[in-house]
Amino acid sequence: MRVAFGSDDNYSIVSFIVQELKKRGHEVILVGSALTGKPYPWPKVGQEVAQLVASGKADTGIVMCYTGTGVSIAANKVKGIRAALCTDAKNARGARLWNDANVLALSARLLSEEVAKEILDEWFSVKEPDPSERENIDYLKKLDQA
Repeated sequence: MRVAFGSDDNYSIVSFIVQELKKRGHEVILVGSALTGKPYPWPKVGQEVAQLVASGKADTGIVMCYTGTGVSIAANKVKGIRAALCTDAKNARGARLWNDANVLALSARLLSEEVAKEILDEWFSVKEPDPSERENIDYLKKLDQA
């Protein structure tokens, strides 16, 4: 799977997540500080990762800033993106299962290596959204056309 991963700063957890993604066999496309090691504007991180996902150049995206809120807001401005700020594994699973989220937003402030692994486990475990949510997910997609 191609995963676009971007961060607005060189947090200690960034290199851990990149290595964890590669260890799981994913092709990782780096954006922002995850690529340069230098501070990068959080709105651009969210936008650039989201554009990679929306264009099909990445299968999913992961964005990170201090709280995770800014990058999720920026990512959700891109048509076709359903970014979800997840602070634990249950949120990540639900975001994929019930909302068909295609971009995972993370808080560098709250994330430990153990929790990061758990979130990634759940995010990548869901292959298809819950069929009972199809109508709701389709409604979200129509909102992109408005």
